[in-house]
Amino acid sequence: MHEGYIYRGHGEPHDGIERLPDPPPWRDMRRQGGFEGGEHIRPAGARAHTYRATEATVQSVNAALMLRRPLLVTGPPGSGKSSLAYHVAHELRLGRVLQWPITSRTTLKDGLYSYDAIGRLQEAGLAASGQPSRSSWEPGTYDGPGSAYDDGSRPEQPDIGAFIRLGPLGTALLPVERPRVLLIDEIDKSDLDLPNDLLHVFENGEFVIPELARVSRTAPTARVHTDDDGLTWPGHAMITGGRVSCTNFPIVILTSNGERDFPAAFLRRCIRLDLPSPDTQRLAEIVQAHLGYEGVRRGADLIEDFVRRRADGTLSTDQLLNAVYLLLGDGTSETQAELLEQVLRPLGPGD
Repeated sequence: MHEGYIYRGHGEPHDGIERLPDPPPWRDMRRQGGFEGGEHIRPAGARAHTYRATEATVQSVNAALMLRRPLLVTGPPGSGKSSLAYHVAHELRLGRVLQWPITSRTTLKDGLYSYDAIGRLQEAGLAASGQPSRSSWEPGTYDGPGSAYDDGSRPEQPDIGAFIRLGPLGTALLPVERPRVLLIDEIDKSDLDLPNDLLHVFENGEFVIPELARVSRTAPTARVHTDDDGLTWPGHAMITGGRVSCTNFPIVILTSNGERDFPAAFLRRCIRLDLPSPDTQRLAEIVQAHLGYEGVRRGADLIEDFVRRRADGTLSTDQLLNAVYLLLGDGTSETQAELLEQVLRPLGPGD
């Protein structure tokens, strides 16, 4: 059994965990940041600092900014598609990135808002029995002239706004002075209908919350939670008439691994950017950004080997970073070689 291993598999308890080295910079959970200018700075800031934009990327981002169109970024795994959103938000000082990860079950409503009808029903039961509220804010909170309870009366039902939370897309469409950055990650994994469902929202920059619109005559305004709730202040927004309309179209970056085609109507409304697999020079720049010059010097041969392996199977750039990090470790050369083989296994079905 190799001395360089932390876990040795023999089942005898030992204190090897104390020899565990510091994590890679991109996996350091201690880097939780703090508050800066009212904005909660999270570990994603490291992604912005290490990202390296190409000239084509700069041109496409500026086209999307000026035209107020979504940017559809297509490329292989590890090409920096998602990191681009964090880089744009960091450079333009636009605060926290709103992230909407897509799966095959994702619907448009998931990105716009959610309504906790069961929670509101439970609150109504508590109110009827005279028990204190458990909602995020006291039902019937006065929100200014024209609000639901401007007459000073107490509501018979819990405040509906306390049970509505805007999703990432819904939060991005709030009226703000500076646009928000919205990352819609892996749109190619969505249901076939989602790209078409997004067309109206992208074209008009607004949507309606039916639960609020139905009560708008008696409650013209409602305070709802946002996707920032618990992360940035204040974490809520005022909605009038049940309609959310942006004043500045958000900077929307959609990523795709190229696993499917999109409808022409959807593509027509997007600026498209194709990211190729980074070449040897670009890989060296990425390694240096994450692991410094020493990573490039000691990992030069590994970078060349990575490029050769990539030609025969699917490999992502983060696999290279993992391999170089292990190469810089203190283990024996034999241990390192075996670990490198583990992290550089192809991602394709032929693995």
